[in-house]
Amino acid sequence: MAAGAGPRRMRSSTVILGGMGVLATALAACGSDPDKRCVDRDDYTFDGYKIVDSKYCGSSSSAKGKKRGSGSKSRVDGAWYYDAETDRGRADYGTFSRSEAVDRGGFGCDDSGSGGG
Repeated sequence: MAAGAGPRRMRSSTVILGGMGVLATALAACGSDPDKRCVDRDDYTFDGYKIVDSKYCGSSSSAKGKKRGSGSKSRVDGAWYYDAETDRGRADYGTFSRSEAVDRGGFGCDDSGSGGG
């Protein structure tokens, strides 16, 4: 084998940063809050639900039914949509159930609460 033909060695900073990214992903996947987007349940197309500002998904019932903008008369039926795939301002293939999203688990998670076997 010729000199220098072996595997390329990475710098320690590259290895550390890459390892931190993997660790952050694993921890985020097992966190108590699944990934969520605020969507308008009344605005669904084949691309999914329209993602709207989180103010429409506030925890109080007063957040429901706010106007889209000052000139628009249409209302937003905002709801949190969990673990969805997002593309071009749309979210799809998720769930409106937070507990179902948590039960789906993720990388390195214990999914014993899902009832599956």
